[in-house]
Amino acid sequence: MARRYWLMKSEPDVYSWDDLVEQGEGTWDGVRNHKAKNNLIAMKKGDQAFFYHSNIGLEIVGIVEISEDGITDPTDETGKWAAVKVKPVRKLENPVTLKQVKATPELEEMELVKLSRLSVGEVRPEEWKLILKMAQD
Repeated sequence: MARRYWLMKSEPDVYSWDDLVEQGEGTWDGVRNHKAKNNLIAMKKGDQAFFYHSNIGLEIVGIVEISEDGITDPTDETGKWAAVKVKPVRKLENPVTLKQVKATPELEEMELVKLSRLSVGEVRPEEWKLILKMAQD
């Protein structure tokens, strides 16, 4: 099965890229949106995701890999919500800002743009490649 790509948002003052790098592996939990939950459930070990700093920064700063899938969110007493474990792969050479994404016509259908409040979204392979290219410029 082909690798899938995602975008995971976190407020950097709550959980930042640097926090994840320091930990080496983190649990992506606390998500309380049904579409985001379904995306977490769809993730498989080996999939990759952009790490996006929301609220402060508004930029894609790094790439993580799903290191464990199918976890019940440890912060949820009801057992209804999903989580995954992630490991840092690498920091982007240049962060890609939300402003840059919105200014790129090829990315206008991206969930980051269309569903701006979604904390865990899917990224199509062509969007993934374009954002990686933008991070190198």
